[in-house]
Amino acid sequence: MVNEAKKLFVAMVGATTMTYEKANEIINSLVEKGKVTIEEGKELSEELKKELKEKTDNVKIKTTEKLKDIKPINKDEMYEILEEFDFATKEELLDLKNRLKSLEEKFRES
Repeated sequence: MVNEAKKLFVAMVGATTMTYEKANEIINSLVEKGKVTIEEGKELSEELKKELKEKTDNVKIKTTEKLKDIKPINKDEMYEILEEFDFATKEELLDLKNRLKSLEEKFRES
């Protein structure tokens, strides 16, 4: 679970980086076309970089907090979870198997 969360975070950072790069391409294109000045392009780029860094930092903080909440469960906790789902136990399945065997034998005898 922790590894999956870490992989998700790395993917999110990668997506953020790609977004920043794509936005920079658009800003550079606007500068080349004369839609914005070089100075405005630099300001837009810096503003975008700052905003993406803040959002990435917030995600990192939240992810770290969630990872701290994740703890391994012990055998008893696992049994409690399984009981909540009302799964049949090994003993219950064995009992059903034996009862089915008994019914099959009675059916064959008649």
